[in-house]
Amino acid sequence: MSRIGKQPIALPKGVTATINAQTISVKGPKGSLSRTVNPTVSFRQEGDQLHVVRAADDRQSRAEHGLYRALVAGMVKGVSEGFKKTLEISGVGFRAEVKGKTINFQLGFTHPVDFPLPDGVTAAIEGPKVILTGADKEVVGRTAAKIRALRIPDPYKLKGIKYEGERIIQKAGKKAGS
Repeated sequence: MSRIGKQPIALPKGVTATINAQTISVKGPKGSLSRTVNPTVSFRQEGDQLHVVRAADDRQSRAEHGLYRALVAGMVKGVSEGFKKTLEISGVGFRAEVKGKTINFQLGFTHPVDFPLPDGVTAAIEGPKVILTGADKEVVGRTAAKIRALRIPDPYKLKGIKYEGERIIQKAGKKAGS
């Protein structure tokens, strides 16, 4: 049996789960999320805990047992605490500004770059940092990756947008003379 899949998912105070056939919905103070699961896996609620039950013992069912337990545990954490990704902007004249549901970036191009935020994601700017928060881990992570792709960190001058804590190894430039 899957070590991850057999662990129950604790529902914190203020979080409710609704199970309808192959759809599970989780509602909490930070929002609500729902996911459709394969028929090989089902959920059972006992008090303030969710249990994942698999229908068969084949390889695919065992894999999905742990997968869906992890996905639903992430949904529960998202609606109760939320997820946060922090990006750092480095470079002379590089900056960001939040305007409603868009982030306006100045990234050394001849034009400003406007990035529209998806539903459920909010942004805050603190100096050279862009902080993205939301209930859905997948959407927050995808948004952070798209923002980072606007100006990937340069390994020579270390300019660009990187994740907080990401180490960019600086490369040596060309040597003059021989």
